[in-house]
Amino acid sequence: MRPELFKFLAISFPSYFVLLITGFTFAGIAAALTTRREGLDPDVMIDVNLAMLLAGVVGGRLLHVLADGYFWDYVHLCTDPAAVDWKISQAQCVSPTAGYDGAWDAAKMVCHPRSSDCFAWARFWAGGLTYYGGFIGASLVAVPLLKRDRFPFWKAADYAGIGIPLGLAFGRMGCLLAGCCFGSECTLPWALSFPPGSPASEAQRDAHQLASSYLPSLPVHPTQVYESLGSLAVAAICWLVVNPRKRYDGQVFAWFVGLYAALRFAIEFLRRDARGALLGLSTSQLIGVALIAFALLLHAKRRHAAAPLADTPDEPAEPDAPSAPDAAAGPAE
Repeated sequence: MRPELFKFLAISFPSYFVLLITGFTFAGIAAALTTRREGLDPDVMIDVNLAMLLAGVVGGRLLHVLADGYFWDYVHLCTDPAAVDWKISQAQCVSPTAGYDGAWDAAKMVCHPRSSDCFAWARFWAGGLTYYGGFIGASLVAVPLLKRDRFPFWKAADYAGIGIPLGLAFGRMGCLLAGCCFGSECTLPWALSFPPGSPASEAQRDAHQLASSYLPSLPVHPTQVYESLGSLAVAAICWLVVNPRKRYDGQVFAWFVGLYAALRFAIEFLRRDARGALLGLSTSQLIGVALIAFALLLHAKRRHAAAPLADTPDEPAEPDAPSAPDAAAGPAE
């Protein structure tokens, strides 16, 4: 586990955020090159990609704050810091170099913030982003920008259907380094154990699977790797299978939305990090069900709209005008 990938000029760069940006940078470059090859303006895709990245980070952060189970922690950080429990070690709590400003509670064996912080919810670079929040945020800015630039919307959506899962493959490896998005306990040969104080250890302590969060976690499913590999598979299917055979613009995007939602729905059963829940399903699973329905509806609607164009027989060619001698000769007998 390596939550901090590197430091530059005393500034820490979180692993998840760095790899997320790296993945979507490559995705944006690929979309721009494809746009140029098809004779469209690549500058539009670059501008839209940057706007989508910014809006995606905002949307991903907001959904994390509202739906991942930390909402009241962020509220209490502003209004009543003593009500917030940081499940970190005593050394981390009182160390000025660890990044915490805490007071150790020996009775509860937790750390409480010393001072209020009304902007902790906005610190997206410190971790806490949700994919579906980012997807919704990015979509909300893409629609008006593409309309403004008169760029074919569904062509751009097809580029996104290949680029987004490619970016997610990088982002999920950032999750692995950060220790978030971990899975349930398992004994498979590829199971991973996270170090003491990791989110997995804290969750297992809370579930009474560990005596203390300062012990290495029990081996768990590497759900981050599952989703990274799954995202690469979704990108490959959309690019190599669906795209060459597509019958209408938007088909690649519809397949991406449906395939990723199904992948994420399945992996959610193995995850054990805080994700919010309702009706026995996680927030991501509920959104995934809605997106699968959306993908099916989009496919049916776009295919129906494209069918008359694809199935219309060629117009019969008009007969050539008769030459002057033929016209003079009159109709054939």
